[in-house]
Amino acid sequence: MNDKSQMLKGILEGCILRVISNRETYGYEISERLKASGFSEISEGTIYPLLMRLERSGLIAATFIDSPFGPKRKYFNVTQKGEAEIQSFLVNWQDLKKSVNTLFIIKGDEVL
Repeated sequence: MNDKSQMLKGILEGCILRVISNRETYGYEISERLKASGFSEISEGTIYPLLMRLERSGLIAATFIDSPFGPKRKYFNVTQKGEAEIQSFLVNWQDLKKSVNTLFIIKGDEVL
């Protein structure tokens, strides 16, 4: 697997939920917060379809709020269902990380 983005697809929804859980936010800001956290290859074009899927799944809810810079912005909040999904994601991520680290025998940053 040469493409890092293929690996990210499986974890990006959980990461987006986590970003939104910190405070009500909108698409561009979510993209910028992901980039600031090291997800530099994630584009807004990737974020918006995921936001729509999360909203349809009832994991986030959206409201339109006036923007001082133009049209209303769609702001997102995590629902109770979304909060439960974040906890499930974290447990699954920790299990997966442990399994991969065991397979590669990773201690800290060193592969043995």
